[in-house]
Amino acid sequence: METCEFAKRVIAEDLGRGDLFEKCAFENCAALSSADRRAIVKTKSEGIFAGLPYAEAIAKELGVRLAAKVADGEAIKKGDVLLELTGNAARLLQIERALLNTLQHASGIATNARAYAKELAGGKTAVLDTRKTRPLLREFEKYAARIGGAKNHRLGLDDCLMIKDTHWAAIGAENLAAFVRTARRAIPWTSQIEVECETIAQVREAFAAGAEIVMCDNMSADQVREVVALRNEIAPSAKIEASGNITLENIAKYAAAGVDAISAGAIIHHAVFLDFSMKMI
Repeated sequence: METCEFAKRVIAEDLGRGDLFEKCAFENCAALSSADRRAIVKTKSEGIFAGLPYAEAIAKELGVRLAAKVADGEAIKKGDVLLELTGNAARLLQIERALLNTLQHASGIATNARAYAKELAGGKTAVLDTRKTRPLLREFEKYAARIGGAKNHRLGLDDCLMIKDTHWAAIGAENLAAFVRTARRAIPWTSQIEVECETIAQVREAFAAGAEIVMCDNMSADQVREVVALRNEIAPSAKIEASGNITLENIAKYAAAGVDAISAGAIIHHAVFLDFSMKMI
């Protein structure tokens, strides 16, 4: 979803049929229709700031001028001023929740992603997010993960052919090689084929079928190390991804096994909003 469309939908969700405060307040508060007012957004949390392009789109949609005091990906600490806003008082009041929700959510994901990426800093293993995102927020949440230092796994079913356990069940485990051959003729030349494996036996089948990427799903670090050794022996051009029950406490252990990438849904779905507030000044 483009930032401008995101902004329209976020604002529409909050305004509904119209801001009741705006409808009734002008009769009793001339200041709402007079000169511009100013507001600031501050943080009560430490973390990584994210969401600026979306915040700018929301401000533009409501005719509010926004001056950023920090950049996406920058570390923030309690008390920092993040944004300065200028505009009609009614518009500033209307923008508050949409703006804060967007920035708090994006910054929470970026902060979580940075914690995972930090565990692998200096190494060759990439940290990936997953498709375990909130409905209709995938592009937004994956953007925030990138800001924090994670790389995006596939955005949808159309940019990589992944054969998971449910796909194996549908096509029949014994038909994997034939399916991959057929898929090669059907999918774009630039698309890769990834096969999710739960056992070493499945890994051998995936390599034999010609998978470019093998995902080690819910394997132990020792099992993953065995997969990496097997890859080096029989399919040196293939990539290895570890996934399933990956945490901040064990991610370094999986990286040490020699995988090319580690994916963790928790980067997004376990992220917690940072605490931001807006004040009129």
